[in-house]
Amino acid sequence: MAIDTIFTEARTGNRSSTFLVLYRGWRAYRAWRIKRRTRHALLEMTDSQLRDIGVSRGEARREFAKSFYWD
Repeated sequence: MAIDTIFTEARTGNRSSTFLVLYRGWRAYRAWRIKRRTRHALLEMTDSQLRDIGVSRGEARREFAKSFYWD
């Protein structure tokens, strides 16, 4: 490995780790938004729609009440 390659990797390493942190944060935000949107959609469904997908009203409420970190 050449000396200029070592210095190039050192310079870009910090920038790529910053990008990685921002990228992971963006992905976590998107996952939160998707979960939030789908959990709200469950509450807006009628009982017959919930029955069609095999979910009871109580299960829909429990799913809505879950934390973001809960799968």
